[in-house]
Amino acid sequence: MRKTTAMTDHSTAQGTPPISGAPARPLLVLASASPRRLALLQQVGIEPDALLPADIDEAPRKSESPRELARRLAREKLEAAQAAARRREDLRSAYLVSADTVVAVGRRVLPKAETLDEAADCLRLLSGRAHRVYTGVCVLSPKDRLRERMVETRVRFKRLSTREIEGYLSSGEWRGKAGGYAIQGLAGAFAVKLVGSYSGVVGLPLNETISLLEGEGFPVRGAWGAAA
Repeated sequence: MRKTTAMTDHSTAQGTPPISGAPARPLLVLASASPRRLALLQQVGIEPDALLPADIDEAPRKSESPRELARRLAREKLEAAQAAARRREDLRSAYLVSADTVVAVGRRVLPKAETLDEAADCLRLLSGRAHRVYTGVCVLSPKDRLRERMVETRVRFKRLSTREIEGYLSSGEWRGKAGGYAIQGLAGAFAVKLVGSYSGVVGLPLNETISLLEGEGFPVRGAWGAAA
């Protein structure tokens, strides 16, 4: 099991203490070690108080669809983070957010590429055709109420030349990425059409995540005025 990341006090991280008499913001835990998901939350003014990544088996089960896989893995990540958070006195009342992203062509799930061969196979398969990106997101409230959404996005790649594939492979950007590419990086030049959620393809659909958090009473927009 991967060790959890050290916790950070929210007010200390922001560099200013809470205003006297102002209600404290509820704690929030991101059940992920992904820099991309962390950056997306920070983009909308949310600084997680802790990161609790889960080391789970992400292999698809027999006959499991890409959509079902993304939903199951998001739930399993949440459950692992919940178990870890509830063992900590300082995080027992925290909101939890988890997500998982699956890239698929038809019912074929593409791997999170770890080798050059895996990444090359993914890029050759995606070249000149459409694929789907499924991102499941879960939110658990301090009262253990679960909310979840599944976001499906269609992406079409241009036809990639051998030179483009080799150039992308040499960048190393593909490593650990679902489908062997990162749309927020160099591979953004490959996408000719996207229908759905761009942030969902990156790893965390912001519109849906904010909606789930606000539905459970988390003050997402509380710090927006200060950031202006």
